[in-house]
Amino acid sequence: MANSGVRESSGSIPDGDGEVSLHAFAVQLRRLNGEINRLVQGFAHGQGLHPTDVQALSVILDSADPLTPGRLREHLGLTSGAVTACLDRLERAGHITRSRESEDRRVVNIRYAEAGRAAARSSFRPLAAATDSALQRFSPQELAVALRFLAAVNEELGDLRAPGR
Repeated sequence: MANSGVRESSGSIPDGDGEVSLHAFAVQLRRLNGEINRLVQGFAHGQGLHPTDVQALSVILDSADPLTPGRLREHLGLTSGAVTACLDRLERAGHITRSRESEDRRVVNIRYAEAGRAAARSSFRPLAAATDSALQRFSPQELAVALRFLAAVNEELGDLRAPGR
C-alpha cells in the first residue's frame, strides 16, 4: 500500500520516509479507546450508571437534531426495552429530560439536563485538559488532517453496523 502512505507491517509512528504502518495506527487507536473507556467507566460508576448509559449520553450530547428513543435505539443497536431502561436510569439520575413537544404526543424528545452536563463536565475535565494539551503540540494544518482522519474512520466504522441493528 505504498501509494496511500500506510503500510500493513508493524512499526512505530512515522519512519524515515514518512510512512506510517497500519499496525501503529491500530495500537494508538486501541490505547486511546482504552484510556477513554477507563474514564467513562469511572464516570459511570460514580454516577451509578452502566457504561451503555454513558454511551447514550454521548449520542444525546452529539445529536444535532432532537433525539427520540427510536433514533437512540437505532444508533446504539439496543432493543426498545433496553433503551427505555437506560433512559429511565438517566432520567432518575438527573442526566436527561424527556418531553413531548410536537402535535404528535407519541413523539418523545430526549435532552441532556443541565445538572447532567455539569456532572459530566466535572468528571471529564481531565480528559478535556489532556486533549487541549495535546492539541497545543500541533499546527492548525496538522489538526485539520487529524480531524479529517478521525471523521473518515468514524464514517467507515459507521458503515460496519451489525445486521439488524
